[in-house]
Amino acid sequence: MPPARKTFLGIELGSTRIKAALIDSDHQMLAAGAFDWQNRLENGVWTYGLGEVREGLRACFADLSRNVKERYGAPLRVVGGLGVSAMMHGYLAFDKAGALLAPFRTWRNTMTEEAARALSAAFAFNIPQRWSIAHLYQAMLRGEPHVKDLAFLTTLAGYVHWQLTGRKVLGVGDASGMFPIDSVTKTYDKKMMAAFKGLKGDYGWSLEGVLPEVLSAGDDAGVLSEEGAAFLDPTGALRPGVPLCPPEGDAGTGMAATNSVACRSGNVSAGTSVFAMVVLEKPLSRVYPEIDMVTTPSGRPVAMVHCNNCTSDLDAWVKLLGEAAARFGARPAKGALYDALYEAALEGEPDCGGLVSCNYYSGEPVTGFEAGRPFLARLPEGRFNLANLMRSLLFSAAAALKIGMDILTEKEKVSIDCLLGHGGLFKTKGVGQRLLAAALNVPVAVLESAGEGGAWGIALLAAYQQQRAAGESLEAYLADKVFAGSAGARVTPDAEDARGFAAYIERYKAALAAERALVENLVSSKGE
Repeated sequence: MPPARKTFLGIELGSTRIKAALIDSDHQMLAAGAFDWQNRLENGVWTYGLGEVREGLRACFADLSRNVKERYGAPLRVVGGLGVSAMMHGYLAFDKAGALLAPFRTWRNTMTEEAARALSAAFAFNIPQRWSIAHLYQAMLRGEPHVKDLAFLTTLAGYVHWQLTGRKVLGVGDASGMFPIDSVTKTYDKKMMAAFKGLKGDYGWSLEGVLPEVLSAGDDAGVLSEEGAAFLDPTGALRPGVPLCPPEGDAGTGMAATNSVACRSGNVSAGTSVFAMVVLEKPLSRVYPEIDMVTTPSGRPVAMVHCNNCTSDLDAWVKLLGEAAARFGARPAKGALYDALYEAALEGEPDCGGLVSCNYYSGEPVTGFEAGRPFLARLPEGRFNLANLMRSLLFSAAAALKIGMDILTEKEKVSIDCLLGHGGLFKTKGVGQRLLAAALNVPVAVLESAGEGGAWGIALLAAYQQQRAAGESLEAYLADKVFAGSAGARVTPDAEDARGFAAYIERYKAALAAERALVENLVSSKGE
């Protein structure tokens, strides 16, 4: 790599992959790195170990370093800045000595219904089950002994940033998934803080004292320490002193990666989970339990529909079909296998020929499920073939999102000109995009960078750090310097696809009664 080239590194810890994106000052991808990992269900809790976090980050960084050296014949250099992002929400609680008090509880857990309901009532604000404050209050309601020792509560991105810099801070977008944010002050809502104080009793700590400091995009978030450099790269090649941008959640990096930070813009991030976000011009008329209120990385209010389940069931079927092909000696590359099977969905009948699938690996709060059991069903007269199967699986991945989005578009009359998509669902060109446009009945555009997703988005926020010092807003920076002249490949809803999905979603809603019976009667050996 030319030594004079300024680079910016973004790392995102997703549900199934840790990804790294190295970009230059023109925001072009120079190299990428990745490491596959998976959460696990232990004693009824979806979790990752902190040792896995460290080793996964190191493996991802090492992969990036190898790719840089192979491509440019020179070692990796991070000159301009670095940023960390991760899946939002969850519960990472530490004591004064920095020791973890309880296993990491990820966003995927739906064990906090009692707390979420009580907090939503106390705040007059929707608090979803996966939010950090819901996990904390549920631990208090259960009388978990570790709560009395709490000194710091953060998200996964906040934890990694803390290890890299020593600073306990969080970007406002990620913080908005821990506790509600005041849209004026762009920090935690003081009235709701006071309401929580009235609920919690005396534990010897205050909420203000245990939550991370809130920063907006471009704020000073510290520099890479010697310990932080060793945490990420034990070989010693990475040197300390690199400035870091505020750590963000995958929602915020998705907004950055799709230029969806200005009013009336929106995006869909589709991978293990799926969420759609629309930057609002005015507040919603009332509180909806299916709609989260979060913020952009610069603090603008955003309506968000978040669904816990998207591609996990789809991925399992692709793996199974790949195994079947291998029995006959065919071993297609992973990307080719996905492309072929996704493209088969376009040959299916508009309504999937009488098939219906439910992709709930875990609970799905949008539809009221505390746990999940994936299943596939078909009508006796249904046409059970590969094309209809793949189409049903892809439609199922969008079904819960559709139910939530109808609240915004039908009840609140929120206008959406176009949604920008990113994430794994969009890697096969034209398929996920076309079917999602039909499902939501709104145009969907996909940028060339869609497959990089949040790693590229947090790299952009690291690059923005210097522009903020010059007084440029994040909205202007992305529109004028990153995405100027790049609207992405846009697909409008196909009328026949839309009619087919309308029929499918009614079948899907009816099949949720079967999902309820499965959850109640098919007991998991792992405790969920």
